[in-house]
Amino acid sequence: MNQLKHFQLLKFRKLLFPIALLLIGSTTGFAQQKLSLEEAISTALKNNYDIKLVNNDIRIAKNNVNPGNAGMLPQLTADYSKGGSRQNTVQTAATGVEKKSDGVRSTNQNYGASLGWTVFDGFQMFANYDRLKELQKLGEVNSKGTILTTVADVISGYYAVARQQQLVMATDTALDISKMRLTIAQNKLAIGRGSKLDVLSATVDYNADTSAYLQQKNLLRNSMVTLNQIMARDLNLVFEVEEAINIEQNLNYTELAGLTEQLSPALQTAFINKKIAELNLKQVKGQRYPTIDLNSGYEFSNSTSPTGFNQKFRARGFTYGVTASLNLFNGFLQRQNERNAKIEINSSELNLEKMRLDLNAQLLSAFQNYETNLDLLKVEQHNLDIAKQNLDITLAKYRLGSIAPLELREAQRNSITAITRYLDAQYQAKLTEISLKEISGTLNIQ
Repeated sequence: MNQLKHFQLLKFRKLLFPIALLLIGSTTGFAQQKLSLEEAISTALKNNYDIKLVNNDIRIAKNNVNPGNAGMLPQLTADYSKGGSRQNTVQTAATGVEKKSDGVRSTNQNYGASLGWTVFDGFQMFANYDRLKELQKLGEVNSKGTILTTVADVISGYYAVARQQQLVMATDTALDISKMRLTIAQNKLAIGRGSKLDVLSATVDYNADTSAYLQQKNLLRNSMVTLNQIMARDLNLVFEVEEAINIEQNLNYTELAGLTEQLSPALQTAFINKKIAELNLKQVKGQRYPTIDLNSGYEFSNSTSPTGFNQKFRARGFTYGVTASLNLFNGFLQRQNERNAKIEINSSELNLEKMRLDLNAQLLSAFQNYETNLDLLKVEQHNLDIAKQNLDITLAKYRLGSIAPLELREAQRNSITAITRYLDAQYQAKLTEISLKEISGTLNIQ
């Protein structure tokens, strides 16, 4: 009766085996937090340090975009100075008479305000202002790239946890079968119908499955730590995830290639760098033109000098003027700077074409892997169904005593291998889907 109860319990578990692959095992606990993919992405977007750092860079670039930083606005400065001296002097007049003075004190005081404004510099200020705006765009594109990378890491980490959860469930089920087999072998030996060899063999297999189960639990915990790290939250948090891995199976290469040209942050960065190089050349060429500055100010000065021609002096009033300068020759540096700026433009164009080629190569390779992984997933799904059927039949025969324990062990191993291969194929297919969307800039970050 004791053996019959074990067999009935095992049969009930095997009827639930397909469902068990989609449900979390008891090893993760019922009190744990249930974390959805949307919550994981939202948490990472809020907490991730890489995103915070790149957002600070955007704020700096945005602050830099102003007419004053481009050199378009005037500069107003205020000055104040006060000083003096105490001297012993000897003055000799034309008649030869000497006049000695000891401790003569002189003072001077000046204050005022001056205004300077460059009203023309060969359009360099306008090119600089456009360059600052492009730098802001570059920061925003870099932010988008960082966000896409972070979201891709979150999704990959999330489904890594889902995969490990299902593997824990599979090893737990295998452990239950081994425990049942060991119990049956011990009961048979107790009633004189079994052998010590069967008990030892069942014990070895049970210990091996226990070791595999503990190792799998450790891998699950480590994958949780990795996901917590990406989300920048407490690394010790233990949680559950949804195990269903939905793979989009209708991605189109031609559509993705077109979207990559429009949305890829890497390609957009190359475009902006090319524009910045062109604006740098415009700035350099602006140095060929004259620079015109307007200046004005108000000044007050007051000084005393008992031994001078004017013992006291005081003045106040406005100053104004205009200055113009033109670089006529600077040792051919102007020509050199323009040539270098043109070379930088050429380099940016080459980098743009290289980036486009690299992205297309990455996209094509990822798409080929994606299609291959989808085909492998179908094969592994079919193999999983066969392995489950084989295990069910083997368990039924083992219950009737018509097969040896080694045949059950072989079916059990085949089942675990099939489950592992299926989960690996499913995970790899999801990773290639994520990679395709990250390369093309179409990954959903919500």
